[in-house]
Amino acid sequence: MFHNKTILITGGTGSFGKRCVKSLLERFHLKKIIVYSRDELKQYEMAQEFDSPVMRYFIGDVRDRDRLHLAMRGVDYVIHAAALKHIPIAEFNPMECIKTNIHGANNVIDVALEQEVEKVIALSTDKAVNPINLYGATKLAADKLFVAANNIVGPLKTRFSVVRYGNVVGSRGSVVPFFQKLIREGAMELPITDPRMTRFWITLQQGVDLVLKSFERMQGGEIFVPKIPSMKITDLAEALAPGMPMKIIGIRPGEKLHEVMCPSEMASLTLEFADHYVVMPSTGFVHNFDFTCNGFGEKGWLVPDEFEYRSDTNTEWLTTNQLLDILKQ
Repeated sequence: MFHNKTILITGGTGSFGKRCVKSLLERFHLKKIIVYSRDELKQYEMAQEFDSPVMRYFIGDVRDRDRLHLAMRGVDYVIHAAALKHIPIAEFNPMECIKTNIHGANNVIDVALEQEVEKVIALSTDKAVNPINLYGATKLAADKLFVAANNIVGPLKTRFSVVRYGNVVGSRGSVVPFFQKLIREGAMELPITDPRMTRFWITLQQGVDLVLKSFERMQGGEIFVPKIPSMKITDLAEALAPGMPMKIIGIRPGEKLHEVMCPSEMASLTLEFADHYVVMPSTGFVHNFDFTCNGFGEKGWLVPDEFEYRSDTNTEWLTTNQLLDILKQ
């Protein structure tokens, strides 16, 4: 479906954007890939690595509606990855987080409708479920905006969906490179917020593959959630530095002990597929979709009452050897 198409990636110079561009160039013959971001240095550096004739680098901020309007001309598909994601920084700069994560999301929606983009997928996070920090709250609002946008498309072909997943192994700002840095610098112990803490983990490539598959699966209004493993933070630390002492420092403000990707309150709207879940929209659409069958022809079924997909009660767990194999790759 991507052959001879134009794809725009907001926040395209981030970890996800770079891996996504690499995958698109390897798998498809595209008309254009537009990297839209506000950091000229990252764009310059990325252009040294990805210099295909189909590449376009567009300086701009999702807060700037007019600039988005120029960038999105002739675009078939949009991946919205731009966001302010650092939890403590968002707490100290709340309005800046709101401007990017909520107002910016709304700009992407409005411009996609104006330019009659065919499909838009927004990247979300487990922190958008029952949020306790501002970052999670802004991503919840953004999720709601993208899902509800399907109600205002009218006769247009544009459709919007969301992909939600957990922590990305090795991505910038995650705990894995932080621990690795401490180990390289000769740390004598690793700081652990709480020994009970668990998280969902996904590789960067799995995240990219999920998004690209979701373009083919989507009808509009779904929140796609992959089935991925959990891992205890103490097991992660032990895998990276066997035998190294751990210092308990306490949970940081705005941090949860465990994460949820499909809340029990949405069980009546949650479908289970072989390798993922779909949270259906809670509002009715003009277009009456049957979400139990997706674009691949895969069949889903409703989960049991009060079902919840949590990192601590997950049935799949990442082993030490699996984590080390991922990091080697």
